[in-house]
Amino acid sequence: MDDPSLMSAVELTGALRRREVSSRELVEHYLRRIEKDPGGINAVITVDEQSAISRASDADEALARGEHVGPLCGLPTTVKDTIETAGLRTTAGAPELAGHVPHRDADAVSRLRAAGAVIFGKTNTPPFAVDFQTINPLFGRTNNPWDQTRTPGGSAGGSAAALAAGHTGFELGSDLAGSIRIPASNCGVYGLKPSHGVVPTRGHIPGPPGALAEPDLATLGPLSRSADDLALGLDVLAGPDSHSARAWRLELPAPRAERLRDYRLGVLLDDPYCPIDSAVLDVLTSLLDALRTAGARMAQVQPPAPLAETDLLFQQTLAGVTAAYLPVPNLAFFQAVAVGADPGDKSPLTQWARWNVQSVRDWWLARERRAQLRVKWADFFRDYDALLCPVSNIPPIPHDDSPEPAQRTILVNGQPTPYMTQSVWSGLATVADLPAVAVPAGLTDSDLPVGVQVLGPYLEDRTAIDIARHIEAAIGRFVSPPSSASGVTGVGPRRVSRPGNTDRQSLPGWTVR
Repeated sequence: MDDPSLMSAVELTGALRRREVSSRELVEHYLRRIEKDPGGINAVITVDEQSAISRASDADEALARGEHVGPLCGLPTTVKDTIETAGLRTTAGAPELAGHVPHRDADAVSRLRAAGAVIFGKTNTPPFAVDFQTINPLFGRTNNPWDQTRTPGGSAGGSAAALAAGHTGFELGSDLAGSIRIPASNCGVYGLKPSHGVVPTRGHIPGPPGALAEPDLATLGPLSRSADDLALGLDVLAGPDSHSARAWRLELPAPRAERLRDYRLGVLLDDPYCPIDSAVLDVLTSLLDALRTAGARMAQVQPPAPLAETDLLFQQTLAGVTAAYLPVPNLAFFQAVAVGADPGDKSPLTQWARWNVQSVRDWWLARERRAQLRVKWADFFRDYDALLCPVSNIPPIPHDDSPEPAQRTILVNGQPTPYMTQSVWSGLATVADLPAVAVPAGLTDSDLPVGVQVLGPYLEDRTAIDIARHIEAAIGRFVSPPSSASGVTGVGPRRVSRPGNTDRQSLPGWTVR
C-alpha cells in the first residue's frame, strides 16, 4: 500500500480489516517518523513503544483469527497530554505534574481502547492547556508543520501538528476556548468540539488529577485528517458516563440532509467587534464561492445575539470555570486588581480580574443569560441548519515568547490587536454548548492553512460533521505540508481558487437576510 502516514483513519482501519497492513507495522511506521522528525515539529512528546507494539500485535492476531476488534481496529492513536492515560505519563505540560503517571484512563481514553485503538503516545500542550501557543518547560515548543517559525496554536497544538506532519493516525483532544478548533485551523486538519456533555470529561487536567465534577464549557473530541474520521471518533466517544449510563442512552440525531444543496447555511464572515484579517477573509470568500458552485444555499446572517455581547458572556463564564483551578497567589492578584480598580474601568485585565473573583450570584445570573442564549440559537436553527464562520481572526501567528499573554498583541490587517481575541469566534459555540467543526478551507498566499468553522444545532453534531464532509468534497481532501508528503495519493488542491473582485458583502447567488 502507499505510505500510510497521511491517510485518514477510515482508510487505515479499512486497510487493517482487509489485512493489507498490520497494526504493528503502522505503529512502528509512526514511531520512526516521530524519531526522525526532520522538520523539528516536536508534537509527540511521550511514547509508549513496548506496550503499543504488544497491543498492536494482539490486535493483529485477533484480526487474523477473524475476530471483531472494534471500529478502530488496531489504529495507532495519540492523546493530548492533558488527558489521563493509565501507566503513561500525563503532565498537562506542567512541571508540577512531571512525574504524574495515572492509575486509570480518562473515560474517553477507555472508550478508544475498547474500540480497538492502540494508544502509543501523548502530544504536547501549553501548561495546563492555557495558551494559544504550544510550549512548556518540560518538552519545549511545538512548531507548525507548515512554517516552523509559527505556532500550531493551542492548547491542542501538538495534536494538530502531529496529524498534519503524519506522526499519528488519530488524536483525542480537548476544547474550552477553541483548543481543538484553532490548532486544527492553523495546521490544516479537522477538529470537532462536540455538544457539551456528549463526551465524558473525567480524567482531564485541569481540574486536578482525580477530579470528578463535570466542568462547565469543557469538552473532549477528536482531531483527524478527514470529516469521516470525526464521525468515526464521535461514534466511539459519545455517550453518558458510567454513572449515568445506568439510566439513559445517547442517540444523536442523523444529519438533517443528504445533499449539500438541501442544507440551509447561514454565513457570517466578519464583525466590527472582532475584525477578520484579510488573509483569512480571502480564503473564506474563495471557499464560499466554491460551495456556491457546488450548489450550496447560503445566506448572510447575524448571530442570535451580538458578537460583543456573546463574547463578554463567554469570557465571564470562562473565567468562572478556570478560577477554580488558579493557584492562590494568582487569585489574590486578581482580587487586588478587582478591588483596587475604578468602577468605570473596563480594561481587559480589570474585567478578567473581576470575573475571576465574581460572586456566586453573578455566576448564576450569567448562567441564566446563557440559557436564554441557547433558546435564541435554537430559534436560529429553525431557519438554518448550520452557521459558517471563521475559526479565528488570523492565520497561524509567529512564535511569541513574551511572558504575559494578556500583554501580547497580534496583527490583524496590520493593526495591533489583543492576543486574547483569537478565541472570540470559537467562543460563539462554546458559550452556547453547540457542536462546532473546524474544516480546512484553503491556504493563504503565504501557504498558511485557514479553517472554516461549522456551528451546528445543539446535539446535532452529525449535521455539523456532514456539512464538513460536503465542504471536503467541494474543495478537496486533506492537504499535507510540503515537508510531510511522502508517496501519499489523493490529496486535494493546495489552494482554493480565488474569484475575481468578489464583494464580500454581496456574493453572487446569495440570499441576503
